[in-house]
Amino acid sequence: MSIFPFKNQAQEIESSAYKLLLKGMLSHSIEAISVPQAANSENAIFVDSREKEEFEVSHIKNAMWVGYDSLDLSRLENVDQDRQIIIYCSVGYRSEKVAEKLKVKGFTNLFNLYGGIFEWKNQGHPVYNTNQKETEQVHAYNKVWGVWLNKGEKVYSK
Repeated sequence: MSIFPFKNQAQEIESSAYKLLLKGMLSHSIEAISVPQAANSENAIFVDSREKEEFEVSHIKNAMWVGYDSLDLSRLENVDQDRQIIIYCSVGYRSEKVAEKLKVKGFTNLFNLYGGIFEWKNQGHPVYNTNQKETEQVHAYNKVWGVWLNKGEKVYSK
């Protein structure tokens, strides 16, 4: 198996160490979607599976928050189960686990954002605060995981 979960991924994440980390950490039970593919998904719903404090620092525009430790899937009860849903967290582990739970609930068009919000920001895409204003701040989870966030302003607590 290639260390890339889909075609042309080699050009999309520069750090080979990050690629190897993701390969070993993810079970690939949910199809991955690259940042460029996700950015061009016009009708997709973005779902943030980080904790509320992380979401409040910044998130992908119009993302729905469901959490992880405080997971609340009822927020998606009015979403068509066949609609494209792109789930993300910091790097992709928590989002994969949340997507697995959504799959069990009958959602059929699920994608895990490969590299998470860190890679989204690393590739120059905007993130927004709770006032829907663009910000450079990204919650970097902790100093160990924060090394994978190369662009933006790292925030460790609100």
